[in-house]
Amino acid sequence: MLFICYPKCSTCQKAKKWLDEHYIVYTERHIVEKNPTYDELKEWYGKSGLPLKKFFNTSGLLYKEMQLKDKLSAMSEEEQLQLLATNGMLVKRPLVVNGDTVLVGFKEAEWNEKLN
Repeated sequence: MLFICYPKCSTCQKAKKWLDEHYIVYTERHIVEKNPTYDELKEWYGKSGLPLKKFFNTSGLLYKEMQLKDKLSAMSEEEQLQLLATNGMLVKRPLVVNGDTVLVGFKEAEWNEKLN
C-alpha cells in the first residue's frame, strides 16, 4: 500500500497515526519530493470513482494563488491531470493507493471501511 503525504500536514499526521494504530503496512512517499506523475494520477483517478476536482488541494495556498476555483471548470480532464502532475502541493492529501482502492483525504469512517 502506498501512503502519499506531506509530513508537515496535520491531517497527514493523523492519517499516519491511524495506519500505525491499525497495524497497516505501507510505503510512505513525500508528495513534494516525489510528486505523483501524470500517469499515476490518471490511473488513480480512474480507480477512485471520484470527480477529478477531489484530487485538488482546494484549501492550499497554491490552489488559491493560481485562482483554480475559477479556472478548473474551463479545463479538460487532460489539462487538469497535467496541472496536478506539476506540483505535489496542488494534490489533495493524504492519498492512499492499495490495489484498486484509492482514497483521497482522511475520513476515518471511510478508511475503516476500505482498509480494515
